[in-house]
Formats: sequence, C-alpha cells, structure tokens
Amino acid sequence: MSQAPIGNGAASLARAPERRRSKLGAKTIALAHGSGGKGMRDLIEDVLVGAFDNPLLAALEDQATIELASLTARGDRLALTTDSYVVDPLFFPGGDIGKLAVNGTVNDLAVGGATPLYLTCGLILEEGLEVEVLRRVVQSMRAAADEAGVKIVTGDTKVVGRGAADQLFINTAGVGVVRAGVRLGAHRAAPGDHVLTNGFIGDHGAAIVDARGQFALDNHILSDCQPLHGLVQAMLAAYPDIHCLRDATRGGIASVANEFAEQSRVGIRLDEASIPLRDEVRGMCELLGLDPLHLANEGKLVAIVPPEGSDAVLRAMRAHPAGTDGAIIGEVIVQRPGRVTLRSVLGGERVVDVPFGEQLPRIC
Repeated sequence: MSQAPIGNGAASLARAPERRRSKLGAKTIALAHGSGGKGMRDLIEDVLVGAFDNPLLAALEDQATIELASLTARGDRLALTTDSYVVDPLFFPGGDIGKLAVNGTVNDLAVGGATPLYLTCGLILEEGLEVEVLRRVVQSMRAAADEAGVKIVTGDTKVVGRGAADQLFINTAGVGVVRAGVRLGAHRAAPGDHVLTNGFIGDHGAAIVDARGQFALDNHILSDCQPLHGLVQAMLAAYPDIHCLRDATRGGIASVANEFAEQSRVGIRLDEASIPLRDEVRGMCELLGLDPLHLANEGKLVAIVPPEGSDAVLRAMRAHPAGTDGAIIGEVIVQRPGRVTLRSVLGGERVVDVPFGEQLPRIC
C-alpha cells in the first residue's frame, strides 16, 4: 500500500479497540485530502472506514492479512483479478460506478469458477468532487459487497488537481478461491458444444446511452449490473464440466464469442432469433446504428457447454434470479475456425467481428 490506505487488519486478530473517528466537514474534495495529513485522515475515517468497516479493515494497517487456512479450506487455487472503472455518468439507471466496481470484480472471479471473498478499493478523486457524491458511491459499494457476500478489506486514495481526472475513478482487485475439480478455460470449446447466455443482452450499454441524454430517447432501460457468482455456482453444480465461461462486458457478446473461437480454434455460429434482446434495446440500436452484440453488459455471461449438459445448465440458469431469461443462443462448429457468424432471422448469415474503435466511450 502507498501513503493513503483505506485501512485493514489481520483476520486472526480481534477487532481493534474502538476509538473516536474523525469527521469530514468539507463539502468538496480538496488537494489536502490526499496530502497525508489531517484532511486525508478525516476523509478515510469518516467516508471510507465508516462505510466499509469490518474486522479485516479495523486495524488500519497498510495491508490486509488473511489466514491461508481460511482460503485452502474452500479450494485448491487462488483467483486474483483487477479492474478499473471510469463510467460516465457516475450514476445511471440501475446502478452507479460503485455498484459497477464491486459487481464487475466479483464477476471476473465468478467466471473463473471462483468464490469471491475479498476486494480492494483504490480511489482517484478530482479536486472539487462533491463529498456527498463520494459518500453515495461508497455506500453503494458497501451495499453491493454485502449483497455479493464479499468484504472490502484494503485500499488507497489519491486526489488529483482539477482537470486531471473526471470526478472519480475506481480501481479494484479481487481475491477468490476455486474449488478442486473446476477447470474452465477459453481454449476448451469443442465442435458440438452449445453457447448459452443468462438473459437479455446490451442492457448496460443502452442504459448508459440513455443516461447521457444526448439523443432524447424516450427509453427507461436499466443496467443489468448484478453479481453472477451464485448463478455460476448453480450452473457448475448442475453440470461441472462446463468448458468456457466469461462475462460479456466491454465488446459484448461479440467479443467473448470471438475470444472463445480464436483460443479454441473452432467456429461459433450464433442464432439471432434465440438471443434475448429487449425491444427498447433493439429499437435504440436500429436508430443509432449500433450492433447489440457489441453492447456492454454488466450482468451477463456466455457459457460453452457440451451438448449433453446444456439442458441441465439452462434449467439451473432459469431457476436462479440472475438467469431467468437464459437461452441457448448458438453452437460450436468445425467450419471457419477462429471466426464467429450470426444466422439472421431472415435465414442469411454474416460474420460477427469484434468491435472496431470505441462505440460508447466510458461505459464501465
């Protein structure tokens, strides 16, 4: 950790003695809140520790100390991921940058078959940011962490001058444990496998477009931002030999399918009629010339499952709140290794490439 930790402690120690926390009286973030002095202490103790408080965080050390025995009891491999979040606007229908940061990190662990346990939180704050905005984001992170059953145990805070950032950026890292016997990998797709997703695609990207108010669209689309680890565990319980699993965030379904096809050296054929897509999202894409397969998601995954297990996985999906609209949307084929195609509702077929350039800046 660097000079401005959120704070943490040892899992094997009792909670640190209670002490009076500093209070932050400022209405906006100033450079002094990142200088290492009283202003920074007030920010950390009032806004951050006040929201994230847990036994691992309470000692306010420069690192979180976690007993290895508590990890090895859950599985035989450690999973570690990191991501950064720069969404614009900070608040959007169905979520905000804080909820996004927690669920995005949880989901990166989940699609590796891991049980998410601990997160870090690094904040880059722009001078002039309203403290109340920061409080809302931090409280949202706490609520999302509680829902996902994870703890935010350490972090860092930096303040930069006006114009050096856009309000607030968040970096997170996540730690989880993969139980013995789970073997997921983008290289495992095989001809005959089925392609599944857990519900309507493109909702997050469409919600961000709507929230920016640039096109005067009369839509009320909510982001699909949600944790997926419970869904993944249910899928693995139904059929442990799922071949590939990945959450379809930036680049959407198209990027994930192309990654699987390329790494497994197989073709993938998607069926347009089978892909869940809301009428509002379809209409927005037609109006703006966007491809829904390229739109970002924050609560959707793509799974590649052997045909003998796909029905069981689909049933498990639909029985879980995060997968009620799950569907089989395609198949793995021998033809065109490394390429993805889409069979249209009219019977034609086109190549599905990965997005070129940036369709929607700062969507996650």
